[in-house]
Amino acid sequence: MTEIHHNALEGKSHFAGIWVFLEGRKGSLRDVSVQLIGEGRRLADRRGVPLTGVLPGHDVEALARHAIGYGLDRVVVVDHPLLEIYRSRPFTKVMATLIIRHKPEIVLYGASKNGRDLGGRLHAVLETGLAADCVKFDLDDDGNLDMIRPSFGGKSLAHILCKQHRPQMASARRNVFLAPRHDPSRQGAIVHEAVEISDADLDAKLLEFTEFVREGGARPDEAGIVVSGGYGLGDPKNFGMLQELADLLGGAVAASRKAVDSGWIPKEFQVGQTGMTVRPKVYFAIGISGAVQHLAGMQESGKIVAINIDPKAAIFEIADYGIVGNLFQIVPEMIQQLKELKARPAKTVEAVATIR
Repeated sequence: MTEIHHNALEGKSHFAGIWVFLEGRKGSLRDVSVQLIGEGRRLADRRGVPLTGVLPGHDVEALARHAIGYGLDRVVVVDHPLLEIYRSRPFTKVMATLIIRHKPEIVLYGASKNGRDLGGRLHAVLETGLAADCVKFDLDDDGNLDMIRPSFGGKSLAHILCKQHRPQMASARRNVFLAPRHDPSRQGAIVHEAVEISDADLDAKLLEFTEFVREGGARPDEAGIVVSGGYGLGDPKNFGMLQELADLLGGAVAASRKAVDSGWIPKEFQVGQTGMTVRPKVYFAIGISGAVQHLAGMQESGKIVAINIDPKAAIFEIADYGIVGNLFQIVPEMIQQLKELKARPAKTVEAVATIR
């Protein structure tokens, strides 16, 4: 990869505008990219500057036009066959070249695997800062980006400012921000840029690409209903009971960090600061005490239902509905009642729903 030299201290006044790195996948935008467009729009309006999406890829013209509908003023497209699938060095070179060329004051990345890799590489190449896994953005009196993220195991929030270097860069995980509605009538510019890349910019040659497909139904960060279990379950086999409840509700199973650290359930099910962020319509917290680390990943859920034997458990402080009692009695009863409800004739169920 060609070396790129950049002095992030040179004239901050030359930097203007807000950029969002757009991550495309199979002809669509990743959820976190869409969510960051919404947040970027809010910041751009406050700053009085344009909002730009940057989309490296191959044959992505239609995707770029679709992206404008979420609130972008323009999309910068770099089209090249080597950019069809994310690879570190080509994407780093493209983004670094564009940032040096156009000097945005703020660049936002989704904290996906690719976004984390790209942001981490760029902060070193561009010699500027990067605040990772932010949960909120604000602007100080001087217009600097206030990048807010959990610290000390989620027990407090750190406000990070990058006053001396530009661009200011930050990442946020999926579901931290709400996705904006798509307006197909929105107008914006598609700007094609050229960046010279070749096989010499690759660390390895791609022979075959097989997409990973997760088994076991919906992902917790995609489901409308999440049934999450904690250390209070007492045994990994009891997650089978939660899976049965989730299946009846059309939802997905998740877990607290303590359950994951105990080896009861794989890491990809973990909700919290060091796991995933979920925003379902309903979140069941079963046998979960409510540590701040866990709350950081689910407190924006539509409705929170907590089941815990300890009436002083912290989870009850944010729950919309709380049940104090033995989960091994309560959850089986819920399962039984749901089964009975599903077994009723359709007209009976419809009548019950109407009455409620």
